[in-house]
Order: sequence, then structure tokens, then C-alpha cells
Amino acid sequence: MSLTRFGIACAGLFCLLAVLGPLLTGAPDATGPDVLAGPSLAHPFGTDQLGRDLLARTAAGTRVSLLVSLAAVALGLLLALPLGLLAGYLRGSLLDDLVMRALEIIQALPMFVLAMFVIGLSGTATVHLGPIPITMTVKVVLLLGVAFVPYFARVARAATLVEMGQDYMPALRVIGVRRGRIILGELLPNVAPAMAVQAFLAMALAVFAESGLGFLGLGVQLPQATLGNLTGGGTGYLPAGIWWYSVLPGVVMLAGILGFNLIGDALTDKLRRVA
Repeated sequence: MSLTRFGIACAGLFCLLAVLGPLLTGAPDATGPDVLAGPSLAHPFGTDQLGRDLLARTAAGTRVSLLVSLAAVALGLLLALPLGLLAGYLRGSLLDDLVMRALEIIQALPMFVLAMFVIGLSGTATVHLGPIPITMTVKVVLLLGVAFVPYFARVARAATLVEMGQDYMPALRVIGVRRGRIILGELLPNVAPAMAVQAFLAMALAVFAESGLGFLGLGVQLPQATLGNLTGGGTGYLPAGIWWYSVLPGVVMLAGILGFNLIGDALTDKLRRVA
């Protein structure tokens, strides 16, 4: 229970910094005379090489990380949940085989390899699909969302198969309940708790992946601050003893990852006890 509370506290502080931080810390791009200054009352996280307040930039980066992660998880669920429900409901059918083979192909490509391939083709600049601009932020959301599809769809299919084995399913078919009513009215509500648990675990992965892409220069680009590019940009200053540049944004990133992961683990244990 103590670990669960610690996880809730970490995730809560991460979300509070993302939501309220940019409103309270000022402009993240405002420069000043204090260059590479250490943590102080005026600058709790210190400043960077341009005199910008690192707490303000960390808060802005945390908001980007949270929004990107939420959007990616939501996209993954939106794409995967119908596939998993249909594949489980029609187990052994051609549709089930096609869905599972397609998921295996996507899952065979590691997330960072897929990101490097896509970004290598499209670059880090904004591209346009007709009148629609695809910014780097949108690219990261799409990449992470697609990468989560096999993960979510397999969980949805497994949970659907469990429900299909329950005694009430044949009874629904006997009394003539339509397939759509069974899937949306019976299967979906029963599969939803398992998917909610996986969503918290995926949030931890999304924060890590978004930050990792930013660290490698493959994510959201400067001058927009992200936890990844702040951590990556500060590593060059570590030998000079300027630890706050990369360490403090890294601690915030770690808090988000750890918090969402501990909450997901706690919900997983609770779901197993209920089952």
C-alpha cells in the first residue's frame, strides 16, 4: 500500500507540474543574465546556458510529455480496442488470423527503430498531408499510438476470450441478442477494467518513450522544451559540475514513469484479486 501511495504522489506531482507549472513559473524561453546558475530561491532548478529558468522549462516539458503520452495512449486504445474485441469474439476466424498477424508485424519493429525509420523518411520538420500540417509533436503521438496498438489489442482479445467462456454468453445468443449489442453492451464494459489498468502502465512507457526520443533528438524539437531534450542538452555540462541542468528534469521524468507504473501495478494486483 505504501508503494501505491508513493506512486500516486509521484504521478500527482508530475501532473500538477504539467498543469499548473507553466502558469506559475513564467515564460520558459525568457533569457536572463544568470547563465548556468545553480539552484537558488530565484531559480529552484537553476538556469541553462542562455540564462533561462530551468524550472519553467521543466514545467513546459512536463506538460508536453503528459499531453503527448495521453494522446498516444488514447490513440492506441481507440485503434486497438475494436480490433481486440472483434478478434476475441470471432476467435479462429479469418478476421482473427489477419488481425493477429498484422499485430505481430507491428510488434516485430521496436519502437525506437520504427521512430528512426519514420523520422528518417519525413525529417523533423513539419510536413503537410494536403492542407493538414503534421508537426513533430503529432508525429510522436502517431508513432507511439501505433506502437501501443499490438499491446492493447492483445490484452483486449485475451479479456474478450475470458468473457466468451462465461456461461451467460451462450444464453445471450440463444435469446437472440444481436452481435453488436453483445460486443458493446456486454463485452466492452467487462473488458474496460483490464484496459484501464493497461492504460496506466502504457502511460509510464509513453513518458519514457517520448523522453527517450527527445533525448536522442528524434522527438519534439527545440526551442520547445521537453524532458528528453532538457536531459540530453544538459549531459554535456556534467563534467563541469553543472548537474542540475540534466539531473533535475531527469528526476521529474523518473517521477512520472515510476508513478504511473506503480499505479498500474497496484491496479493489476487488485484486478487479479477481484477475478
